[in-house]
Amino acid sequence: MSFSAETKNELSRTAVEKKCCQLAEIAGFLRIAGSLRLAGAGRFRIVCSTDNAAVARHYKKLIKQYFKVDAGLEIERGGALRKGYIYSLTIDPDMKSESILRETGILLVKEGSNYISDGIYQDIVKKKCDRKSYLRGAFLACGSVSDPSKEYHLDFTLEHEQLAHDLRRLIGTFEDLEGKITKRKDKYVVYMKKSEYISDLLALMGADAQVLRFENTRIEKEVVSQAVRLTNCDSANTDRTIMASEKQIAAIRKLKESGKIGILSDKLIEVAELRIEHPEASLVELGEMMDPPLKKSGINNRLKRIVEAAKNV
Repeated sequence: MSFSAETKNELSRTAVEKKCCQLAEIAGFLRIAGSLRLAGAGRFRIVCSTDNAAVARHYKKLIKQYFKVDAGLEIERGGALRKGYIYSLTIDPDMKSESILRETGILLVKEGSNYISDGIYQDIVKKKCDRKSYLRGAFLACGSVSDPSKEYHLDFTLEHEQLAHDLRRLIGTFEDLEGKITKRKDKYVVYMKKSEYISDLLALMGADAQVLRFENTRIEKEVVSQAVRLTNCDSANTDRTIMASEKQIAAIRKLKESGKIGILSDKLIEVAELRIEHPEASLVELGEMMDPPLKKSGINNRLKRIVEAAKNV
């Protein structure tokens, strides 16, 4: 099972106690996953579809808790594009479908006529707890989150541009949290790629177990990344030490072969002999071999003078 499916399964087990939060979550789910069918005489039938059985069970229960309506459940096999099963909750006119649409802020009135809202009904998300619940409903309707071991990505895929902008603003009402919008073909996608944002949003929606899993994976990746950086740094330092050592040894041999080693002072000759004997040693290690010991800067200075002397030979 994917990380995204496991996240939805956990969120579907959330016990929503407060009535305002129940309404906000139902509104978020219906607004995105729901579609309206004409049932004659200007009445509506609500159909909400999902490919997740746990999500379908959750909203069937939640709708019954809040609206006292036992929504129908239809199950059918998915097509070529959606494998598995499609679970559809249905609410008919005799199940108060119009009242549900009005209370969730989907069916509104303007200038005496009904119209379907294409954004988020702000009266439902005034309180912080309601905004969290609305986000949970929206995620269960259209959200997706990647396995953190592969990449950091969470998104909501939406039909309407206004809804995308409203959802982005809703996310932005939480401190240090931000979403971005892009368009994919005819869809609008609210997304985030920062691991901190994704972790915080999962926590806000109530996916506590998935947050722990996400954070553990993120820490493991950071530890591995740091180890790789340190290894690369050590390798680079080793390469530089070897290259410098080879240059110094070549200078010393040049002085010896030309019979000019005697132009060096006794202190420089001592360092030259140590370098020939210990070609792999670092400057610090060479300094510790001296009697008395020398600091890294002192050894480096003497080796530079040897190299300069060889240039003049």
